Amino acid sequence: MKSFFIGKYEIKLPVIQGGMGVGVSLNGLASAVANEGGVGVISAAGLGLLYPEYKGNYMDRCIYGLQEEIRKAREKTRGVIGINVMVALSNFTDLVKTAIAENADVIFAGAGLPLDLPSFLKRDSKTSLVPIVSSARAARLICEKWNNNYGYLPDAIVVEGPKAGGHLGFKKDQIEDDSYALERLVPEIVEVAKSYADRKEIPVVAAGGISTGQDIAKFLNLGAAGVQMGSIFVPTEECDASYEFKKVYIESGEQDVRIIQSPVGMPGRAFDGEFIRNVAAGREKPRACPFHCIKTCDYTKSPYCIIKALYNAAKGNLKKGYAFAGKNAYMADKISSVKEVMERLKADFFSSKAVL
Repeated sequence: MKSFFIGKYEIKLPVIQGGMGVGVSLNGLASAVANEGGVGVISAAGLGLLYPEYKGNYMDRCIYGLQEEIRKAREKTRGVIGINVMVALSNFTDLVKTAIAENADVIFAGAGLPLDLPSFLKRDSKTSLVPIVSSARAARLICEKWNNNYGYLPDAIVVEGPKAGGHLGFKKDQIEDDSYALERLVPEIVEVAKSYADRKEIPVVAAGGISTGQDIAKFLNLGAAGVQMGSIFVPTEECDASYEFKKVYIESGEQDVRIIQSPVGMPGRAFDGEFIRNVAAGREKPRACPFHCIKTCDYTKSPYCIIKALYNAAKGNLKKGYAFAGKNAYMADKISSVKEVMERLKADFFSSKAVL
């Protein structure tokens, strides 16, 4: 496995840990991955729920929570720490400004097109910017907008395919369509990145359903510089979610992974469970919205409050929430350390090279 650079930061092991909210990937998991040479990623989603002791409203607590998570991660690692900020969040701008002010190494921005992301950088900012896209068209649009409006090109591009967990940037009928498979998307976006090679080298990171060292080898062979993996890091000792949440990954089977419709307006992939069945039966209608966390969410038309459901699940209350998961998340059979996961991936990767 070759190292690569995101801006000025060398990624010694080409594995980026996907950002998982609410409260699944925080400073504990992120610092552990960073200590192994990968990129550890803190999810900025719903941090206001995790710091109820801080005075102020939900949005104030989100900012405080992000500052605290970055500070705690810095105490545990000298590795590369990223922040995942969804464009769909109502406080996207404030979270991005906070991450930059706190000198986060990288911002990963998806769940929408982060067309104005470079506008928040200052002259002395140390933060690299990485959009998450699901098509070559989106990658090209972001590159053109950033270049024309700010004289800036992405420091990397993450391409997330339809086998990812959580929110998906695809229509429901595209998810199982081979035309949208990650194996098709990666070479297309590599070509987009290459078209800017005279101005900047833009590494492409493959994401979505990647679960083995053989998968890593396959996508590096297709031109990716690295991979992003989320679900594989949930059943680890360092993952910030509860043991009950991790158990869902260990005890579920392939038949339990399903596509749901999120209140955000996008399809998502999650483990089935009591809460999702109650939503389908219309028994989880929200009575109010105290958070206003998602730009596109109208609680009067929403079947449930997604930020509360994800928070409940991460805290272990699976009767009132559910676990997002990638297509292959059911493959977990035990809780390991992050170091053990990384060692398995490396061993699988090198054993697979002979057949590539």
